[in-house]
Amino acid sequence: MAPIQSNGQHATSSLDALSELYGNTFSVIKSMALKAALDLGIADAIHHHGGAATMAQIATRVTLHPSKIPCLRRLMRVLTLSGIFAVQKPAPGDAAAEADEAPMYTLTPVSRLLIGAGNQRHMMSMLLHPCFIAPFFRISDWLQLELPEPCMFKHTHGQSFWEMTNEDAAFNTVVNDGMASDSAFMMDILVREHGEVFQGISSLVDVAGGNGAAARAIAKAFPEVKCSVMDLAHVVADAPRGTGVEFIAGDMFDSIPAANAVFLKWIMHDWSDNDCVKILRNSKKAIPSRDAGGKVIIMDIVVGVGPSDQKHRDVQILFDALIMFVNGVERDEHEWKKLFVEAGFSSYKIMPVMGFRSIIEVYP
Repeated sequence: MAPIQSNGQHATSSLDALSELYGNTFSVIKSMALKAALDLGIADAIHHHGGAATMAQIATRVTLHPSKIPCLRRLMRVLTLSGIFAVQKPAPGDAAAEADEAPMYTLTPVSRLLIGAGNQRHMMSMLLHPCFIAPFFRISDWLQLELPEPCMFKHTHGQSFWEMTNEDAAFNTVVNDGMASDSAFMMDILVREHGEVFQGISSLVDVAGGNGAAARAIAKAFPEVKCSVMDLAHVVADAPRGTGVEFIAGDMFDSIPAANAVFLKWIMHDWSDNDCVKILRNSKKAIPSRDAGGKVIIMDIVVGVGPSDQKHRDVQILFDALIMFVNGVERDEHEWKKLFVEAGFSSYKIMPVMGFRSIIEVYP
């Protein structure tokens, strides 16, 4: 073993590096603390008290053994560290508040996404579900296997992600609820702030659109657009009725129903380049010419495009790592263009207007 240098600056640098190493190692605790907050309903408990609550008030609203209140306090320290909640400081001159040693925990813009209409609780619960997390414990031995099969999910669970959603009703509900909550949130922004994407089209098919949350949002905002959803038979069988959206059982790798526009929301990143080309070719067959208004609308990540701050870039990179669990990939513009050209499309336009995701219009 090499001797440790006595230089004070080197020692400080090494200790700083050690802290950073521990911080990365302990990042999983932040995720599990968030999962606990979701399971316990801590955001709802704070919201119940007007957006600010003491530990005692939170404890009365969650299922918790009284002996674990000190443990909950430690969990809240992690959740405030990660920005899920904040600690409210007494107003200057508020002697009564300053005398009260109990901290007041408040909601932040992040935790407000876990309450109320359009909340992202189901989406985060899906991403933190044990079936999603477990494959990453085996990533090192999975990397030693030749692509394409098995994917990381199947390597861990013995069946693919799609097979599990088909056979496990409870897991299928978790996935559908998660994707529906994401659709409700993202589509509200899309139709309200960027509705020009859907103007001038008469019909739209949402491919692999689940329970139709995205299609319903489009139909509500643009009643002149006839909206339909195509998904696998077991998904369509459980789809809501009487929504004004038509549900069609089918497989996007075989064919896609004819429409003025094909909508692919967070679909392409699940599939290999060859599979994406098949989907795009079937989409091209389903739509009219560009002069007649035909186009494919994609909502997905374009790596390196969008807000330039580190937070958005980090999410894009982490999603690219996550989606490996189904042998998927997040693509940069060059990789997207290659798919469009191979599928026979003439041009495309990227609109980085959805946070870490973009809208891509692809024209035949």
